[in-house]
Amino acid sequence: MFGCILFSCYIIITSMQYHVPQFLEVEDKVFGFITLKQFLYILGGAAVSYLAYTYLKIYLAIPIIAIFLAFSLALAFYKPYNKPFMFMVEAFLTYISSPRLYIWKKIPREITGDKKEKLSQEGVYVPPLSESNLKDLAWSLDIKNSDAGKTPTKGKKMAPLLKDL
Repeated sequence: MFGCILFSCYIIITSMQYHVPQFLEVEDKVFGFITLKQFLYILGGAAVSYLAYTYLKIYLAIPIIAIFLAFSLALAFYKPYNKPFMFMVEAFLTYISSPRLYIWKKIPREITGDKKEKLSQEGVYVPPLSESNLKDLAWSLDIKNSDAGKTPTKGKKMAPLLKDL
């Protein structure tokens, strides 16, 4: 008897099905084939067009009506790169409102101590090879072309030049 109760509880628990929501990104269609957001975009464009038609002369109203209707239809239906057009408008407004002037000023560093002595003796200080070839390559790109062609002195290791790599 007890086994029968356990078996029936097992059947009830395992046979229970839960509905998992799917298509969460798909908005519900409210007005026919359009969503509420699309309807409001079209309604806003139609309202601005109506105001332009009633308060402006017809030759001024027609271009304004065309612009606002096209913009509202683009907001409602146009999806570039499978994203709403509103994302593109938001990115454009953010780009326009943010500063875009990038200034880079190289600050020359003072050469001190041992490096200054070597510089005064040889003309151009060349550090020995380091653990990173990338640093050596970057350093060799900073050398002027006239100094890059000079041969190293005896027994001194020089950083590899771009033409040597």
